[in-house]
Order: sequence, then C-alpha cells, then structure tokens
Amino acid sequence: MKTVAYIRVSTAEQADQGVSLEAQAARLSAYCIAQGWPQPEIVEDAGVSAKSLDRPGLGRILEAIRRKQVGRLLVLKLDRLTRSVADLSPLLKALDRGNCQLVSLGESLDTSTAAGRLMLNLLVSVSQWEREAIAERTRIALRHKRSTKAVYNHDPLGFRRVGETLQRVEEEFATAVRVLELYRQGHGLNAIARRLNAEAIPTKTGGQWYASTVKRIVERPELYGL
Repeated sequence: MKTVAYIRVSTAEQADQGVSLEAQAARLSAYCIAQGWPQPEIVEDAGVSAKSLDRPGLGRILEAIRRKQVGRLLVLKLDRLTRSVADLSPLLKALDRGNCQLVSLGESLDTSTAAGRLMLNLLVSVSQWEREAIAERTRIALRHKRSTKAVYNHDPLGFRRVGETLQRVEEEFATAVRVLELYRQGHGLNAIARRLNAEAIPTKTGGQWYASTVKRIVERPELYGL
C-alpha cells in the first residue's frame, strides 16, 4: 500500500516551532517507521493557506487518489488538509471513492478502523456545530444592536452618535421614513434617489442620492420603527 504524507505551511506559520515543513516530514516519517510501513512519498504545499483546496501539492495527491494510486494519506493534523468544514466533505468523498485511508497523528485518527471513522464523524459534527453556533451568536448580537439602536460603523440617516447609542435627528428621520414609504409603494431605488435629488434633499453627508444610498435605508426598516 502506497503512503503519501502531505505537509503544508502558510506564510504566517513557516517560522512557528513544530509546524515547519521539515518538522512535519520528520514526524510523519518516524510514524511510518513505528508502524512498520514503507517510507511515505512526501508532498508539500509551502506558503499556501488551507482556505481553499486549490493547492498544487494537494491537487496532485487528489488526482493520484482518483486513479487509485494511493492507499493511505498521512497528515500531522487535519488542519494541514483543510480548516473548512465545507471542504472536508468533498475531501472525504474523494478518499472514499479512491479507497484511500486517512491517518492524522494530531487527532489519533485512522479511517481504516471503525473507531477512526466514528472519530472522524464526530469531529465533522463538532466542527459543523461550532460554525453554526458562531453564526447564531453573530445574528443575535446584530439583532440586539438593531433593537437598541447601537452604533454601527457609521451613523445612519435620522440619527447621530451619542456615546455608544444613536440619538434621533427629526428632519433626517422624516426623510428616512419617506424613503421607506416610497419604497413600499413600489418606487425603485433609482427612482427614489432621483426624486430626492430633484427636491434638493441632502443625504447624511450632504451629497447626492444614489440607489446604494437608498438601499441602506430600505434594508433596515426596523431602525425606523417600520
């Protein structure tokens, strides 16, 4: 059975102790010796992020797996392969179709065993849960900021910054409400912008109205109680 050891560092990690290409290759080679396996073919991606699967070294490995030329893929940790839950699924499918085992030292993972396959499923599930939990917390925080009129990056039309909250500016607020009413009546973003410009109604910064300026208002009706 041919074993391929995949090693990777991103630019920021190259100087980190224990993560260098040389350190990864040495540990994986030593593991093969301990297991009584032949020395692996080392394939590397130097200075490449794991945000995408579009990597030269990994691409060669996946093609060899597709041709069923690799029986075992060995990595120091799963994050050498990918940091993305979305990318992990197609990787695992490619390995399964190519009858290739995955062994990761960091997670004590070996998919040639039932325990290893169970561990992998658990890891994937936990990663998915973590991603969804972060997204949920972000949505709740944003919803709270909107409901309390907490300040974002810039003061929206109809408000001015006072500490960490927004204080209503009546004339601007009335303009924003009018924009929302026009939009609900079926007027398009460009049409609303043209009307406001024709009436010489200023934007928050005193400039011209554009569809993008109007869009920022109509996307946040809750800010104006609508």
